[in-house]
Amino acid sequence: MTDVELRQLHYFIKVAQKQHVTQASEELHVAQSAVSRQIHQLEEELGVSLFVQKGRNLQLTPVGKLFLDRVEVIFSELDRAVQEVHEFLDPELGEVRIGFPHSMGINLLPTVVAEFRKHHPNVKFRLRQGTYTSLIRNLTGGEIDLSFVSPFPETHELVTGELLLSEELYAVVPMQHPLAGRESIQLNELRHEPFVMFSDAYSLRSIVLEACKAAGFVPKIGFEGEETDTIRGLVAAGLGVGLLPEMALTEISPLEPAKIRISEPSVTRTIGLIRRKDEKLTPVAELFRSFLLDYFRS
Repeated sequence: MTDVELRQLHYFIKVAQKQHVTQASEELHVAQSAVSRQIHQLEEELGVSLFVQKGRNLQLTPVGKLFLDRVEVIFSELDRAVQEVHEFLDPELGEVRIGFPHSMGINLLPTVVAEFRKHHPNVKFRLRQGTYTSLIRNLTGGEIDLSFVSPFPETHELVTGELLLSEELYAVVPMQHPLAGRESIQLNELRHEPFVMFSDAYSLRSIVLEACKAAGFVPKIGFEGEETDTIRGLVAAGLGVGLLPEMALTEISPLEPAKIRISEPSVTRTIGLIRRKDEKLTPVAELFRSFLLDYFRS
């Protein structure tokens, strides 16, 4: 390890820019001898000559040019780190890192972010989409600050949060299906149909399986998908039936399934906002969290 000081590096950059100790010292508002002494100590510590005299000016040696490139990167990162600390402390300039499942990225997330930015236009967002399991992992690993999840975990060793809402799931069938014109159905009316189902990684799959079990049957799985858009499109194309949350059915596309309310059993999912347990949020993340709680209460 070397004993190179930040002040020595700062003086080195200034002398390299001015190519003159006197001009560098005037801009730094320190004595010329102090600048010369710091440069000399830096060269001794490194064991190389960083400058050569060319007339009245100083020019960087080849190793001095190499060293300057590296030092400028260090100072750039340092400036960035200081800026990030200031942004961290000022909620109006910070960044919110938030996770969400795909079904909430269609309408819910864009809506709340747009509404929030009406009042806090300088706040930045870094978004991470994932499954229930991956979002929990991203949160506990420190990669995000907050996350929408469904179902909301009532108890969890590492995360805590608030329940935001409970959302109804609807049956979706092809437009030409005999049940398509109905206002509501009982879920067991779909017991003989092939289901378009979410893959194992998605919490909506277990909700659908539990609902079918409560209705007295095990669904026949015809196709599996990983996003609500895929499920909706496959159903609309006539490849089966499915169950989707209401917010996944708000977008209009050329290929749409019929949407039918399920009268029995009641099929819902909970949506919550979670954060790491026993850890204080950044000011900007806390600002967004408070906004979300007020938004869903109203």
